[in-house]
Amino acid sequence: MEYDFVVIGGGSAGYAGARTAASLGLRVAVIEGGREVGGLCILRGCMPSKSLLESARRFRVLARAEEFGLACDNPRFDASAIIARKRRLIAEFADYRKGQLESGRFDFFRGRAEFLNANEVRIVSTDGSSTTLRGKSFLIATGSEISTPPVPGLAEAGCLTSDDILDLEEIPKSIIVLGAGPVALEMASYCRAFGREVAIIQRSPQILRGSDPDAAAALEEGMRADGITIHTGTKLLRVEREGDAMSVVFEKDGARNTIHAQRILNALGRTPALRGLEALGLATDGGRIKVGATQATSVPDIFAAGDVCGGLEVVHIAIQQGEIAATNAAIHLGRHKGEPPLMDYRLKLFAVFSDPQFASVGATEAELEAAGISFLTATYPFNDHGKSLLMGETHGLVKLTASRETGEILGGAVVGPEASELIHEVVMAMRYRATAREFAAVPHYHPTLSEIWTYPAEEIADQIVTDP
Repeated sequence: MEYDFVVIGGGSAGYAGARTAASLGLRVAVIEGGREVGGLCILRGCMPSKSLLESARRFRVLARAEEFGLACDNPRFDASAIIARKRRLIAEFADYRKGQLESGRFDFFRGRAEFLNANEVRIVSTDGSSTTLRGKSFLIATGSEISTPPVPGLAEAGCLTSDDILDLEEIPKSIIVLGAGPVALEMASYCRAFGREVAIIQRSPQILRGSDPDAAAALEEGMRADGITIHTGTKLLRVEREGDAMSVVFEKDGARNTIHAQRILNALGRTPALRGLEALGLATDGGRIKVGATQATSVPDIFAAGDVCGGLEVVHIAIQQGEIAATNAAIHLGRHKGEPPLMDYRLKLFAVFSDPQFASVGATEAELEAAGISFLTATYPFNDHGKSLLMGETHGLVKLTASRETGEILGGAVVGPEASELIHEVVMAMRYRATAREFAAVPHYHPTLSEIWTYPAEEIADQIVTDP
């Protein structure tokens, strides 16, 4: 059985690649080895976590009813009902994706894939039978799996993983979260919304390592104000379990500390899923498959997309990578004409649905400094903004960064209400390379959250005029 394009993985990147390749006239096969169909986003990532966080958000509103002159005595929650709603929604999303994969536009195989060489892949099904496919080109979109760093006791303690907490029908009365990436912060906010004791232990000096320091600091301040304990700049020494109690021993500022909780969440990241690829001898970088701007790997006619090769582990990037890989495969096979499309990470869009929310796009100050680009920045706080005061959502800020020479907007960040929505104003401005002055001139209705962007934009525009 020979195909023009064989996709390993039926998640967001894999499906996007398969759909694009089929639309370009290639004969396509998709192989999915998971127990369920849908990929990380649908099954154990974006969609289930946001379902839980939406329940948490609404519970927070009920808890603050009196502040707005409303009566909502003794609001209660049912964690099992929250999980039941999540399962129903995810089943619907997964069924839809399964239907897309079985639509007939390409051949769909279930089973674990293993490359025999650069042209053949063997599929082993759950009953032990196997099928071998030949491909003229391949897309590796195998995603990632939960990482367990070599911390003494971590693997043996029975810590929750991100998979576990998304299916937990009883929220622990106290929880320690290891890590301070998106999953860690979102699940910390979820548990805290229901009055649980939450502590975060982060190894790097700031939460959301690598993000804008001003925005990260504002997010940390907001989460502390919500009652979450945060330890940054730590070294994990060991994890322990005694009966129903768990503890983490860590070092901070040269002192040894121990904290206790009912449960521990291991949110220390994920690693690319590389099993079955050994025969290819692919070049890797930091444990991820190394790709170029065309998504091509070090082996001819083999491409990669999504978490397995990184770039930024978010769905819209994975989809774009899959589409670019498929288009370039078609060009290389002589089935499509045009210039090879290239990945561009200029619009590096990212969001965290914590409380408060965090979102960013474009370059950070550190990245601009490393590139030798002269820039200006300006911020504006939500506690001095009309609509956020009316909403009672006064924590956080917005920040813009622009070229000192041209005024073109180079980056933006927001911490506060609806940050994941507000960031798209800056995305649109950057997409069309707008300057701060042009952005400030866009009409914004009053009172709205979005008009807060005009203040840092005006400040930067004024600096460009007055700065010699």
